[in-house]
Amino acid sequence: MPVTLDLLPLNCQARIVAVDWDALAPDEGKRLRSLGLDAGARVAIAHRGIFAGRDPIALSLGRMTVAVRRAHARAMTVEAVDSER
Repeated sequence: MPVTLDLLPLNCQARIVAVDWDALAPDEGKRLRSLGLDAGARVAIAHRGIFAGRDPIALSLGRMTVAVRRAHARAMTVEAVDSER
């Protein structure tokens, strides 16, 4: 069942199925694409911030850890995948 990335449980492997690029500023979208955060990418939430709003969210993306704002994660729809694939 697809959910937005900000609602994904910690350490749950997921695949990005869609990104609402219109919800992001053009320069933010360009930065996220250059990091590989686009449809088809496999991600997992490694950590959430501890302060109000729980920003930033640390994502595991391949061998990288990438910090994104909750608003950015909310623009991405993901679905859980088997971690063995």
